[in-house]
Amino acid sequence: MATQAQQVQTARRNIELLLAEDVTALGKQGDIVRVKPGYARNYLLPQGLATVATDHNKRMVEKHRAKQAEVVQQKVQALKQMADALSKYSVTLEANATEDGHLYGSIGASEISKFLKAASFPVEQDNVRLEGPLKELGLYTVKIHFTPEVETEVKVWVVPTAHA
Repeated sequence: MATQAQQVQTARRNIELLLAEDVTALGKQGDIVRVKPGYARNYLLPQGLATVATDHNKRMVEKHRAKQAEVVQQKVQALKQMADALSKYSVTLEANATEDGHLYGSIGASEISKFLKAASFPVEQDNVRLEGPLKELGLYTVKIHFTPEVETEVKVWVVPTAHA
């Protein structure tokens, strides 16, 4: 077991670096880590994975994090506005069906996503949350999930194809 004096001595020998990239088992980009001089000198610095953690570099990282947080906040705000508009919108999809209302095929997330994109709502297929494909005519409430804090619902009408 190392004594406290040995631990302090080891800590003094470690170098403080600022990670420029994500490094497995060490940290994420922007983290400040303490590593052994050989690891820093022989791997992290030559590979461009880290840089020396000067006060200037630390300030720059903090400014960058603040800007990124602001960008994320703006994205969330835009998603909330789109979710609000989507909640007031309804989708009407035509499908071939039997006399008693069963669809010959089914309607899935891809069809709903395509229709919403055509209506200028940038909703990807993986944003559409269905419990299963829609196999009957009727009105469905479909969840649209953008982020954990931004979700909404859209009404989906499945109607029979008009025959001419």
